[in-house]
Amino acid sequence: MSRSAEQSVPTGRLPHWLRRGIPVGARSGEVRGVLEELHLATVCTSARCPNRAECFACGRATFMILGATCTRACGFCAVAGGEPEAVRQDEPLAVAEACARLGLRHVVITSVTRDDLPDGGAEQFARTIAAVRSRLTGVVIEVLTPDFAGSIEAVDCVLDAGCDIFNHNVETVPRLQAVVRPRASYARSLGVLAVAAGRRETHRHAPHTKSGLMVGLGETPDEIAGVMADLRAVGCDMLTIGQYLQPTADHLPVARYVPPDEFAELERLGRELGFAAVAAGPMVRSSYRAAEVFRSSAL
Repeated sequence: MSRSAEQSVPTGRLPHWLRRGIPVGARSGEVRGVLEELHLATVCTSARCPNRAECFACGRATFMILGATCTRACGFCAVAGGEPEAVRQDEPLAVAEACARLGLRHVVITSVTRDDLPDGGAEQFARTIAAVRSRLTGVVIEVLTPDFAGSIEAVDCVLDAGCDIFNHNVETVPRLQAVVRPRASYARSLGVLAVAAGRRETHRHAPHTKSGLMVGLGETPDEIAGVMADLRAVGCDMLTIGQYLQPTADHLPVARYVPPDEFAELERLGRELGFAAVAAGPMVRSSYRAAEVFRSSAL
């Protein structure tokens, strides 16, 4: 994978391929109104996703359950850390109501990490899946979960609820894990994905598995290729790869802006390795255009 010296070192301005206008869509106000009325958090807003305006304009949002305060403080993530609030008992029904009002056919549910809860919040995921499933017929439900501190019981709880896609992000290469997400573990994340993928051996309707990583934090091409191979080895079906963007001055700096042609090479490599779908690009995020990624997989 080639690298141009001109493209490798970040400057004060974003490279041209990362500069975008702000999309305007008729549904932005509708999405914001539904979220406010039902008091729901989204990773779109809490994590300062650069695609938020586009997704809201199209009537989409990624719901973030278990509150808006995370018990971990990862160096890349803008989600607030600190003392989490009590688990909201009516949150699953509120998410289901929002999905119905917005007419969603592909629902993505993520959460903050809740190391304070015995099950890491797995039961709330299960309750939310059940609520959405009971409200909407034929909906595709994708969950993007934390690692549940490696608890197989917690992972099984989510899987037993009947999600269609189980997503858990490794985020970065093994060498950078301690800096990027110091309270997580690369091996633990692979183990979580392996449990989900292993369902296919024992369950007729097992979910598809998905993961994602960021680039631009100082990783090498060989390290990225190694992560991709590791994910395939544990049975991961789908992969997203996007550019890391520093959300605030207090977060990890960008080491490099990866040009679009290198993302195209990563997509090609992913297909060669056997992923059913690979979405790689500067603005790609875990749940960005999730329905399109799933449809492209033909799974």
